[in-house]
Amino acid sequence: MTVVTALSLAAWLWLLLARGFFWRTDVRLPLLEEPDAWPSVCVVVPARDEAAMLPASLPPLLAQDYPGRVEVFLIDDGSTDGTGELACELARRQEGLPLTVASPGEPPAGWTGKLWAVRHGIELARAREPEYLLLTDADIAHAPDSLRRLVAAAGAGGFDVVSQMARLRVESVWERLVVPAFVYFFAQLYPFRWIGEDRTGANGGTGPTRTRTAAAAGGCVLLRTEAAERARIPDAIRHAVIDDVALARAVKGGGGRVWLGLADRVDSVRPYPRLRHLWRMVSRSAYAQLRHNPLLLAATVAGLALVYLVPPVAVVVGAATGSATAAVLGAASWLVMAGTYVPMLRYYRQPVWLAPLLPFTAFLYLLMTVDSAVQHYRGRGAAWKGRTYARPDAVPEEG
Repeated sequence: MTVVTALSLAAWLWLLLARGFFWRTDVRLPLLEEPDAWPSVCVVVPARDEAAMLPASLPPLLAQDYPGRVEVFLIDDGSTDGTGELACELARRQEGLPLTVASPGEPPAGWTGKLWAVRHGIELARAREPEYLLLTDADIAHAPDSLRRLVAAAGAGGFDVVSQMARLRVESVWERLVVPAFVYFFAQLYPFRWIGEDRTGANGGTGPTRTRTAAAAGGCVLLRTEAAERARIPDAIRHAVIDDVALARAVKGGGGRVWLGLADRVDSVRPYPRLRHLWRMVSRSAYAQLRHNPLLLAATVAGLALVYLVPPVAVVVGAATGSATAAVLGAASWLVMAGTYVPMLRYYRQPVWLAPLLPFTAFLYLLMTVDSAVQHYRGRGAAWKGRTYARPDAVPEEG
């Protein structure tokens, strides 16, 4: 127990100091000088059965205070709840950006429904020749200045992708327990600082070299049209269940620059009132994140146990057996863990006493990940709103 707990503490010290300071929450969209001429933008909103979300998300999007030319395309992906009709009605009720509602039909084999809808929206947008595309979800509410801040940041920073992790809803007990940890774990996998930085002199050279870490948050992605064409977005990632990360990798792999940070004025309005809703949100894509690899699954479970579960177990076992060393090492690991979680709790305006409960939440995520693999092998893995998607290596290639 002492040796294992020492390994856990070493892992936490490495995470604290050498993982891009993932636990900090100060990577935010900067306030930048606005350009003299505002580029044109087309907004693409894929939507499937989102009638309950649109009254809170679509009016703020249509009310964007953007000085340049902008148009919104809502792509109704086979909805059965009147999503398209409601979108048209909401647009008629207020003066705002022009809205086009279209439907692409059922996706062909090898495409996820969302990316098929995005493809249709981008095709419609091409006729307007926009310099940027804003890909945003139907459950995302944008502040009036959201688009202009995204465009200003992209232009000033020379970024091909500027993405914000929307602030998720945190109201129910389970949302308070699970949602901040979801973003915390995401930042641990994809440190925001690493995504946007260039490292001078890497690999023995003297010029800037792009870091390999790439990710985006699918609810809010501003994409330069030229970069989308160069990376063949969305065709190149047509089967991706975790499409935001795949998009960022495709753009960065083609030489583009990507920025990702936490949002201050972009919010998700989708509720997850019960544990089963959050469970499904995580488990539907967790095994896909592990590339459907049983060895990666086993390593992930072992890693979660070592990093998050060993510290509290060591404290309890050490106190019960009189092993002071194990108890102290476990307490130190638990303290570092809780300390790195506090900034995310503050970002979500949650009490800091939730920080010591992170091992319990990590245990839930461990179970969700295992369940994701179980559902995959039962043929129900990547299922969402009535569709189940095959693993990428089972998808036929285009001719």
